[in-house]
Amino acid sequence: MRNVRMYTAASLLLTLSLFAPCASLTAIHRKDHAAAIRKIRAAKLVFFEDQTGAATVGQKTLDALKKWGKFQFVQDRTKADLILLLSAAPYKGGNIILSGGQTGSVGSGGNVEEDQVPNFTKAAPVRDAYLTVIDPKSGELLWTASHHWGGLLTGFNSAGARMVGKLKKEIK
Repeated sequence: MRNVRMYTAASLLLTLSLFAPCASLTAIHRKDHAAAIRKIRAAKLVFFEDQTGAATVGQKTLDALKKWGKFQFVQDRTKADLILLLSAAPYKGGNIILSGGQTGSVGSGGNVEEDQVPNFTKAAPVRDAYLTVIDPKSGELLWTASHHWGGLLTGFNSAGARMVGKLKKEIK
């Protein structure tokens, strides 16, 4: 009977030692998330950048942000507390996929440079739009959301505006 108790205690210790790091990572993630939300709440000046290649989607997103009224928009990213990036690909620190499927990058001056890879797909690809909140000083991703873009049920040009709604709910 004593061997059974020792085996049970040993297996319990082993189980706890395996799952304890997971619990601490979750706590760290919550702490980082809370700090990011505080940064977003405290921000006043934002630089909005549309990298979707679809002017209507970008304009509807900007209209939703202005209607919200939380931020003041600046034209110089160096004066911004946050960068709000609307894109057709997840934020990877400057690499993008243009709306036609072509890949490229954003230079330091904000110019989009396409890669020299041809894209022969004529049908519009099914894709997601991404709204990313970035700390301009560190380049750190503070918050991101995605929304399916371009369908009758999801709204042809409303993906960005819908993500603004998600951001509003997140920082309340």
